[in-house]
Amino acid sequence: QVQLVESGGGSVQVGGSLRLSCATSGGTFNSVAMGWFRQAPGKEREFQAGIHWSSGRTYYSDSVKGRFTISGDNARNTVYLQMNSLKPEDTAVYMCAASTDYYWRSKYYRTAAYGYWGQGSQVTVSS
Repeated sequence: QVQLVESGGGSVQVGGSLRLSCATSGGTFNSVAMGWFRQAPGKEREFQAGIHWSSGRTYYSDSVKGRFTISGDNARNTVYLQMNSLKPEDTAVYMCAASTDYYWRSKYYRTAAYGYWGQGSQVTVSS
């Protein structure tokens, strides 16, 4: 059974940086894209960053554009999220996800576009 496992979360002060990693284990599959979502207490899960493997294109939410960078390894279904200039409003549980949907680029911001999810990693930014 395929599992996605995040690591690298933690606590940091405003303006600091963290790097999240997401590794795949338990099986193989051909993803077309991977992404990062976050969910703050009392809020819905929201898309933050995604990467389409064959085109290399990356996608970001307006909230993190210019501060976060997604990268990864297609062959290993591994994805990273470098988070810089962190703000208190970035505090959330961050989850990675993988998609096998051919039409991912038209729906990358939707949770329904992803069939595989990690459990999440807590990121806390304090002032």
